[in-house]
Amino acid sequence: MASVSAEVELVMHIPSSLKSMARRLVGNKHGNFGILAAVLIPVILAAVATSMDISKLLSDKSKLSSALDAASLATASALTNGDITASEAQDFAVRIASGQISSTLSEAQVKELKASLVATVTSQGSGSKKDYTVKVNGKFTSQLLAFSAFHSAGNRTVGGSSTATSQAQTATAISLYLVVDESGSMSWPTETEDKTRPYGCYQYPKDRWDDRVYSTPCYISKIASLKSAAAGLFDQMDAIEAADSSNLLVRTGVNSFNDKVQTGSALSWGTSAARKYIVDLPTKPMGGTDMTDAMDNSNTSLNSTDEAKAQSAKGNTSFKKFIVLMTDGENTGASSQWKPALDAETLSTCAKARAAGVTIFTVAYMAPSNGEALLKSCAGDISNYYKATDVKSLNKAFAEIGGKVANQTTRMTN
Repeated sequence: MASVSAEVELVMHIPSSLKSMARRLVGNKHGNFGILAAVLIPVILAAVATSMDISKLLSDKSKLSSALDAASLATASALTNGDITASEAQDFAVRIASGQISSTLSEAQVKELKASLVATVTSQGSGSKKDYTVKVNGKFTSQLLAFSAFHSAGNRTVGGSSTATSQAQTATAISLYLVVDESGSMSWPTETEDKTRPYGCYQYPKDRWDDRVYSTPCYISKIASLKSAAAGLFDQMDAIEAADSSNLLVRTGVNSFNDKVQTGSALSWGTSAARKYIVDLPTKPMGGTDMTDAMDNSNTSLNSTDEAKAQSAKGNTSFKKFIVLMTDGENTGASSQWKPALDAETLSTCAKARAAGVTIFTVAYMAPSNGEALLKSCAGDISNYYKATDVKSLNKAFAEIGGKVANQTTRMTN
């Protein structure tokens, strides 16, 4: 108790001048900013350095990922295409990855990446049917920014991997039925000159059913242009077959019509029989237009058990089905007047075919409005409908249809 009293007593005897000085020191705030700055600046700089370095690391990581993705994908594709062998995959992947990223890294970093890259190849299948999976790993040292001196040694290792699978080009089997018009109007000339006959030719002009007349210049007839366009389509079907020579894939058939359905060429392997049928179409078609039975025949054939058995016998457990319908007219039967009842019957068959998985392409070749409307509805998808107004656009329509069929039946997956 004595010591406490003494301390109290000592405080009580502090001179008033010292008390006043102490109060002034506590109340003076002129130096506070300097003290706070001295404490906070290192913290702020460290935070800035960390933020910038994180951004740098993320950027380098992204660059590496892009390079490895390019290397794995290119290597898998090259293996599948037969451009390189499995033993060449390592060097190939190194070239692709380093070439992809070299412009953004230093020489030392590129050298480090090349030394670290490892391409691992696995495959399934045999011969030309191999599917390849390529995994590429790599790393390099990322040089951090100058502020890193505040918080690190100045560098970090950036690493990554990428895996890509490339499947050998395969083809899905197809059955395609071509349904074409051979009515009287198909004998009429188009407005496209036949350059192979510079001295003119005999033709069947519009509204002249009894005889042909000599014309100079000579114009390509509708039926001749159909034969040429169909030949181009068959060429594309043969290309699908050629993409996989180890198996039979393509079956084609043709059925023509005027006001009656004609005897068709049944579905068979390849395009030979279908080509001959088209070539043999009459030079002077006759009659009106009724596509109902021809469409029904094509749909029945495509969805028959016999067609499924024919495909299955060649190992094709599934196959795509297509109808290509072309007309230059409208449903009139044996008369010259449009018959809506025939349209209704045709559209019923189109709907049944689409419901059974048949893709329908339609081509209205210089057709009247009723014919155009029918073919638009029959296709279902407007992108599968084509309006051809001359020989050039007819060839283009058939070529695009062939391209769409090919795109649905062949694939390359990465």
